[in-house]
Amino acid sequence: MFSVFDERYFYFESSVRKVLFVCDCRSETSPCLFSHFSLFNLSCFLFKMAAAIRLFFFFFFFLSTFPAALSSRGDVLELGDADFDYLATEHETMLVKFYAPWCGHCKKLSPEFNRAASRLKGIVQLAKVDCTAHSETCGRFGVSGYPTLKIFRSGRDSAPYDGPRTADGISQYMKKQTGPDSVLLRTHSDLQTFISHYEPSVVGVFSGEDSSRLSEFLKAAALLREQFRFAHTTDLRLGAEHGVQSESVLLFRSPRLSSKFEDSVVVFSDHLTISSLRRFIRDHIHGLCPHMTMENRERLRVRDLLTVYYELDYHLNPRVSNYWRNRVMKVVSQYSGRGLTFSVANKKDFLSELEDDFGLGTEDGGDLPFVTVRTKLGHKFTMREEFTRDGQSLARFLDDYFAGRLKRYVKSEPAPERNSAPVKVVVAETFDDIINDGDKDAVILFYSPSCPHCKKLEPVFRELAIKLVSDPNIVIAKMNAVDNDVPLAYDVPGFPTIYFAPMGRKDEPIRYEGGRELKDFLKFVKTSRSRVADASRDEL
Repeated sequence: MFSVFDERYFYFESSVRKVLFVCDCRSETSPCLFSHFSLFNLSCFLFKMAAAIRLFFFFFFFLSTFPAALSSRGDVLELGDADFDYLATEHETMLVKFYAPWCGHCKKLSPEFNRAASRLKGIVQLAKVDCTAHSETCGRFGVSGYPTLKIFRSGRDSAPYDGPRTADGISQYMKKQTGPDSVLLRTHSDLQTFISHYEPSVVGVFSGEDSSRLSEFLKAAALLREQFRFAHTTDLRLGAEHGVQSESVLLFRSPRLSSKFEDSVVVFSDHLTISSLRRFIRDHIHGLCPHMTMENRERLRVRDLLTVYYELDYHLNPRVSNYWRNRVMKVVSQYSGRGLTFSVANKKDFLSELEDDFGLGTEDGGDLPFVTVRTKLGHKFTMREEFTRDGQSLARFLDDYFAGRLKRYVKSEPAPERNSAPVKVVVAETFDDIINDGDKDAVILFYSPSCPHCKKLEPVFRELAIKLVSDPNIVIAKMNAVDNDVPLAYDVPGFPTIYFAPMGRKDEPIRYEGGRELKDFLKFVKTSRSRVADASRDEL
């Protein structure tokens, strides 16, 4: 039903334009245009229809002009240059992914990120920005590689996201960004509920709310909440249940990993500071043989690490999961304190890594565990002998490792038969010979065969090599960083990544951060050489 109206206004305002529709029908000859059509009613009706059509096309124009503001894929909010600041301030906590559509790592992350967004709906907002279309926003937040994830609080860049890249990991990590830094426990039931969690728990026991140790504990919880679960109580009786009579911090290891080979609760009663508590948690939270997951693997791999992979699932089959872990722990307990740490992991979670990084296929070993060692320097070893249930094969592997009898595994393309071009081709097996030649400086380009930026850079990099070909003290080289192991000293967050490796200081490569023109690279080589020369003189 359309009723004629008297000086009614339709008004819509946006940052782009203002639209004002006015209809001045001062006499109503009929309350309904369809029950009695007069010429006057008909003309007013047609005016209204024209106004509605114009309004429809305006909204169509607005949607096509600002797609990032109003469209999202699933539960991930799409942001852009025009609306980032406005929409970001509406969310107390938001995780933003800055990406490029061509980036392989971004494509791999996308389905995990989308699933995490669905799980976090109503808790934490997840968003994304296409940096190829919205370079202003990405530049403002210092995005230099893809994907880059950042945590925003009420529109403010709060912290980089350095957590896991799986749906489960992102969900768990971001949930920790909400709620209190440390949960207040009032009763025995509160304590039992908190420590019965799948993950380890850190619980502070204090004499009262005015305790100076409690204040320091809460500061530590605020800094470390992204990595660990914290709770506290001001009732000393809750600590007495676990053998402490005074103010202390109790570290409860995960109940699923309970074992006769180690204590399930560790007590910290030293002088409490942020650094001392952090060190205590770091040294004890994982225990002798933790469960390595996609979420915690980077924290475990800061040390030399042996990992045993098998069909591990503490949700569906905890008995079998601990069957193999107990056999591992019985052996590795005899080798603790010698610089090597230990873990177990679900083989299915790491199949691609086992194949790509260690050359182990799904048919290798059948249902028996795989065993690998990855050192903090990036050296890799695999146990080729079949895993025996008595643990003797694992013991022999460890004996060989500590005796230096094991051969390293290196993922490498075949070395080229001819390598006479100005830009030398480097593979993992020839990296030491070409790049780590102590008598020469080296400029090394790490690239991906599918990266368009790398392909665009190739002729400029070739010009650099031709320009310096007469200098016998420098080599210009490139390496496919997808199909070859990259040495640990070289951080390659994206492609292309370029380093200068100075002679005599191969363990201190200098990363290139400049422009993509020939003059930029020549200047980089010159300044890097000068910087190294100055440092060498200072040492003398």
